[in-house]
Amino acid sequence: MSIWDYILRFLRRLVYLYDEVDTEAAAKRINNAIWFKGPTVWILAFSIVIASVGLNVNSTAVIIGAMLISPLMGPIIGTGMALGTNDFELLKAAVKNLLIMVLISLLASTLFFLLSPLSLVNPTELEARTSPTIYDVMIALFGGLAGILENSRKEQGTAIAGVAIATALMPPLCTAGYGLAHWDMHFFFGALYLFIINSIFIALATYLMVKYLRFRTVTGIDAQTARRRRNFISVVLIIVLIPSIWSAFVLIRENNFERNARSLVENNRVMGRSYIYEFKVQGRHADIFFTGDPLTDDYKASFYQQARLYGIKDTQLTLKQHSIGMTQADMDRLIEDIYNKTESEAAENAAQLQALQLRLDQLSAQIQALQQSADTTSTVVQPAADSLSF
Repeated sequence: MSIWDYILRFLRRLVYLYDEVDTEAAAKRINNAIWFKGPTVWILAFSIVIASVGLNVNSTAVIIGAMLISPLMGPIIGTGMALGTNDFELLKAAVKNLLIMVLISLLASTLFFLLSPLSLVNPTELEARTSPTIYDVMIALFGGLAGILENSRKEQGTAIAGVAIATALMPPLCTAGYGLAHWDMHFFFGALYLFIINSIFIALATYLMVKYLRFRTVTGIDAQTARRRRNFISVVLIIVLIPSIWSAFVLIRENNFERNARSLVENNRVMGRSYIYEFKVQGRHADIFFTGDPLTDDYKASFYQQARLYGIKDTQLTLKQHSIGMTQADMDRLIEDIYNKTESEAAENAAQLQALQLRLDQLSAQIQALQQSADTTSTVVQPAADSLSF
């Protein structure tokens, strides 16, 4: 056996899955996690409130704790398994329970933000849940793969908790609740869109892994019903996959555009006597803010030319000239004030110096008088001492 054959056999044994999984037990666990009633309702509501508090006070640790409690993953993974096993009844139950979970989550988070006395000073955690990126898609996809594999292992580990944290299903629903409570549709639709993206790709990952691990499909129904259900599930998959693929494509394009815009700004920060002090990217359009001297036509043409090297079209840029300093009149007044203040301080310093010089002259005169008095006393005392000598 060659070394390459040995390496290939070793790698096959290393990544082989079927000896370590129990699809029957996994299907049972996933099926049980779909149903949403009793304690699960209250656990979801409590975890939503905890996550909302974390978002309100901008605490990442509190948000992570809430995600560990949340039971949201169950119906989403159940949806993917139902699609992979052609289980129409399970699919209806999973989707129904998922919708109930979403409605309860929105209700709980909306009520919290309506009643919360806490002011939203720094909404960075909320803002982060309103703009999905390609990274969110990747996290949801690979998190879903990890989740179904963890459910399928013969020996259960702790990966499910990590998947719940990584996929971050709960914060978008809390953010959507904040949007409803304050009637801010930017927060509501952006966060809800992120939740839908995460859910779709987790379900898609589950579907792919269920097919790969060869979960047992539903049998015991007549051929016509089976064909009708397969067609329905195929339509559902198409409905799910096409928007997901398009969303991923759009997110990749927007992410690449933002990266190119950032590189453009970093490499062309100074244009003549103008300086880029800020830029904002919205979708595939960038606003570039300049300060300093107004940009000449030549500098604008040069900047657009540089942008084209990064794949950015002229229509995707808006150059905005802002003066964050003072006008010439303000500058003249400031110089005049500084000059007058300097003159006043100089005159005051001169007066103080003159007073000090006068005082110094007085002290010098006093010292000189004391010296003369000392000399006179010495002259009188010396003859008297001579007359006493023998």
